Parts: sequence; C-alpha cells; structure tokens
Amino acid sequence: MRVAVAGATGLIGSRTVAGLRDHGVEVRPFSRADGVDVVTGDGLTVALRGADVVDVTDAPSRAQATSARFFEEATANLLKAAATAGAEHYVALSLVGTDRAQAGYFHAKALQEERIRRSPIPYSIVRATPFFESVEALSRSTAHADGVHVAPVPVRPVSTDDVAASVAHVAVGVPLFGVLEVAGPEEHRLDDLTAKLLAARGALREVVSDPRAPFFGALLDERTLLPRADARLGHESVDRWLAGR
Repeated sequence: MRVAVAGATGLIGSRTVAGLRDHGVEVRPFSRADGVDVVTGDGLTVALRGADVVDVTDAPSRAQATSARFFEEATANLLKAAATAGAEHYVALSLVGTDRAQAGYFHAKALQEERIRRSPIPYSIVRATPFFESVEALSRSTAHADGVHVAPVPVRPVSTDDVAASVAHVAVGVPLFGVLEVAGPEEHRLDDLTAKLLAARGALREVVSDPRAPFFGALLDERTLLPRADARLGHESVDRWLAGR
C-alpha cells in the first residue's frame, strides 16, 4: 500500500507519516520543499502517482476569506491529481463543528468537505475537536485590555498524537464515504481550559468568560465543539499533555 501525504511537514502531518509507517505503509510525504505545491498544482500528478491520498494541509490563516480560498484551490488541485493518479481513497482532516458553525474557519472547512463529497474518489473525512495546541495558541491572540475573552462552552480537546493516529488508522482501512469524529477523553469548559493552559505556562492574564467571543472566527453555542456520540475518543488528557511538554 502506498499513501501520499499532503501537509506532511505540519504538526499533524509529521505524526501521520509516522503512524502510517507503523502500519507498514509505504509513505510518500511531500511539500513545497520537494517542488510540490497544492495551491498551484505544481508537481502533484507525479507526487500522487499510484498512491492513495491523505490531506492534512492547513490554511495560512484562520480568517474566513483566506482559509476558504486556500481550501478551494488546494482541494480542487489535490482531487484532480488524485483522480488522474487513480487514487482509491482520499482521506481529509477537518474539524468538529463544520456542520453547525457557519462562519470563519469552520465555513472554509465545510466548503472543503463538500468538494470532497462531490468528487468521484472514495473518501473518508476525519473531524477533530480542538487540539490542545490550538486552544493555547488562541489564548495568545484573543487578548483584550481586561484579559483573554473566551466563550464558556463545553469542549473535548484532543492531542495531535491521537488525531494523527486516527487519520492513519482510517487511511489504511476501507473508505468511510462519510465522517469519523475524534475527540479527547475529557470534557472541559473552554474558558476554564484556557485559564489552565495560561497558568501552566506562567501567563498572568485573566480569562474573561464571554459568550460572544469567537473561536476560529465563529460564535459558539453549547454543541458546536462537542463530537457526536459515536466519536472515537483519544487517550491523552490535558494533564498528561502538559506533563509531557
């Protein structure tokens, strides 16, 4: 079995490559450093030849316009090259909430999912809840004069290792023609989790519970970031993740 991985040098991509190799898969990672560009399409036909595809690419920004444009161009190019290469399985990483939130990065990922569904290539979509790293990074970019504004909504944050393991597992199986959701083993409130992550790195900023605070450009409700009942649950808790840093 041969699998080409788009976005192989990223946080999830590098772990997915390792997971696929643990499954005994011949992995073909590629990036712009190899002369392959998903946005322009350069080099894709050769990179995907004779391989199934794992798409863990990410947009350069969480802004709706930028991320939507990236996924529109990159996914179209990848799907076209995959069809030409005879790929029999296209696996893409998305995020929990794309079917509920209608703005920001969620909207961009929903457009990506729809394009994949319309493709003739057998597919699987893996939706993940927010990574620990994503929540921590957001706490650095949402500061106001009175503190960091975060919506008080439930979330089951997940480790990148658990997400990558799920992507690799799906990639070596039969196409789902649907969605697998992946989440962490614990439920937290997003504002409380943010405060815990800030305290762990010694940041003294106050966390302000704000129902109108956006996450990835979208307003959240009580269900937006929660997975379906049949979600695959990871193993790494927030305390274990913090201890391993």
